[in-house]
Amino acid sequence: MLNRLIEWSARNVFLVLMATLFLVGAGVYAVIKTPLDALPDLSDVQVILYTEYPGQAPQVVEDQVTYPLTTAMLAVPKSRVVRGFSFFGASFVYVIFEDGTDIYWARSRVLEYLTSLAGSLPQGVSPQLGPDATGVGWVYQYAVLAKNKTLAELRTIQDWYLRYQLAKAPGVAEVASIGGFVQQYQVVVDPRKLQAYGVPLNRVTQVIRDSNRDVGGRVVEMAETEYMVRGQGYLRSKADLEQLVVKSEKGVPVRLTDIARVELGPDERRGLTELNGEGEVVSGIAMARYGQNALEVIANVKEKIKEVASGLPEGVTIETVYDRSDLIHRAISNLKSTLLEESAIVALVCIVFLLHVRSALVAIIMLPVGVLIAFIAMRLLGMNSNIMSLGGIAIAIGAMVDAAIVMIENAHKHIERLKPGESRAQAMIDACKEVGPALFFSLLIITVSFLPVFTLEAQEGRLFSPLAFTKTFSMAGAALLSVTLVPVLMMLFIRGHVIPEAKNPVNRFLIWIYRPVIAWVMQWKKLTIVLALAALAASLYPASRLGSEFMPTLNEGTLFYMPTGLPGMSVTKAAELLQTQNKIIKTFPEVASVYGKAGRANTATDPAPMEMFETIINLKPEAEWRPGMTVDKLTAEMDKALQIPGIANSWTMPIKARIDMLSTGIRTPIGIKVFGKDLTGMEKLAREIEAVVKQVPGTTSAYAERITGGFYSTSRHAVISWPVTA
Repeated sequence: MLNRLIEWSARNVFLVLMATLFLVGAGVYAVIKTPLDALPDLSDVQVILYTEYPGQAPQVVEDQVTYPLTTAMLAVPKSRVVRGFSFFGASFVYVIFEDGTDIYWARSRVLEYLTSLAGSLPQGVSPQLGPDATGVGWVYQYAVLAKNKTLAELRTIQDWYLRYQLAKAPGVAEVASIGGFVQQYQVVVDPRKLQAYGVPLNRVTQVIRDSNRDVGGRVVEMAETEYMVRGQGYLRSKADLEQLVVKSEKGVPVRLTDIARVELGPDERRGLTELNGEGEVVSGIAMARYGQNALEVIANVKEKIKEVASGLPEGVTIETVYDRSDLIHRAISNLKSTLLEESAIVALVCIVFLLHVRSALVAIIMLPVGVLIAFIAMRLLGMNSNIMSLGGIAIAIGAMVDAAIVMIENAHKHIERLKPGESRAQAMIDACKEVGPALFFSLLIITVSFLPVFTLEAQEGRLFSPLAFTKTFSMAGAALLSVTLVPVLMMLFIRGHVIPEAKNPVNRFLIWIYRPVIAWVMQWKKLTIVLALAALAASLYPASRLGSEFMPTLNEGTLFYMPTGLPGMSVTKAAELLQTQNKIIKTFPEVASVYGKAGRANTATDPAPMEMFETIINLKPEAEWRPGMTVDKLTAEMDKALQIPGIANSWTMPIKARIDMLSTGIRTPIGIKVFGKDLTGMEKLAREIEAVVKQVPGTTSAYAERITGGFYSTSRHAVISWPVTA
């Protein structure tokens, strides 16, 4: 059948070329439309439940919110792992599903199980679904700056204008705010006046709650016109609050201003940001929706920022502090350059060994067509174009041209032996039919060689399957082209005088070298086998000493500094430390900008405590670095300069850090988990492990999580002695 296909293709040049043009057109379209990213998304399918329980201690949040939610989510179909985190006033529950689960199916199942918990949670507590994005989806971050605005005013602009506008950009799952001050009306009651007027504290709360609403009535008709009855009660200023009546006795009202002071002040802060060591800033984080094209999402956000910039108050600007598109463009550009260089080398080798430029064109033209077939398959399967998927194409390129070269060489042999009067075209068809079927099946064997990679699961599967898919697609495309397009191209390009193999100086030189070697090994067969086994045995020791890691380090062009302090750190101290660290980092000449975050942003994807810092260090192009400086040297210098008592340093890169945290729940690639029932004993053992691990060669930093040590101001005796109604 393959022989008939080869002959049909050679006889129907026009039809084959038209089909090839169709494939090329579809391939170019696929290349343009295929999503671009630096790395495959290694995150699990997960749904996040975020619950606020203001003012409550972590233990109360754990007992009344996190534990009921976690136990209920264990029963969700296809859920694999459920993780719960309890913080002061907030709970995070991560429901991780099996591979292949549709993200929106998972979200709907979680919502169903949430309905059964309505009566099990404290009054007023309502869990919310996190965005349909992961921590790896933090593709763009920006700071809102102005010299003539306060942090409170900038946060208002971010929350009530920028956030809503940018959330409309296609592909954006959420825009989270952090930094600055969220304004609120604060009622500071005077306990002595409460006692003097006989007003309980819960009465003040109830009056404010009941008074902050509008009411509607019916319709009144007067003078042939109907009037809608409306009672306006929304509180719009401090004066409205101050005039609320909390008690009336004998016609004399007791107003809120008589027993309390009303202020416009900041809400409690659980996160802050700082830029270049110059002070706090207001920031926003744009998150790409699950499975979206990261590059396209970033472009949409930037376009939307340009649109809304004209509506910002005078003097307010938006500065980019993290942009993943730079990494994506740089990584894909480097890989594309490598692919072009590899293709050029293959073409050059074909020309040198065949000494016939037009014959070499057969292999040169067939190569990009095979690559485009791989892109068509990627597009149909919804795969991203990233380092791993393009790497599969790079691996396949060398083997893709094998069939074409062998068929060309066989055609040259047939033409050499061609007698006068015999058909040159028939000779080439016979040459193709002679080796075509064998070459087709050999390429198929190479194609299926990566099948074991498809059995990988979880993160390993998500990382390596794009490489295996594209390598398989490329080889399958090459196998198809070897019995269709290659015979046609041979008919078109193999013309004129063909130099016999024996007269090719390169081939003659290589034959002169390898023939004596072959003769010697055939004469000393046993010795050759012994030497091969000895070489194999000698390789065992160095192979055993090689290190191993899940994924090679990708130079993202941006450093990620993640120091950790002791529990109980105040917001003020965190801001002071963050600014000090950023000032030191900004003094290095290789640093373009430094943006630090302490605590968590207003999003379910960021469960960071106040003592956890995340600093993005954007580096200048390496051409502007000091001579001899490398990323490792720069990191070592920064680490030495940032030795602050009570702070444990950790250095990584943004995407790598997010992947580590999503996969293991910790901030570093390597972690040791301690299980037990006694928190004090577990923390003591963890500190002992920390001291030992610090001595391990190659360890840059080690830190044991402090699971106790929070500070609480409590007095049960005082509450009993002085009854307080709240």
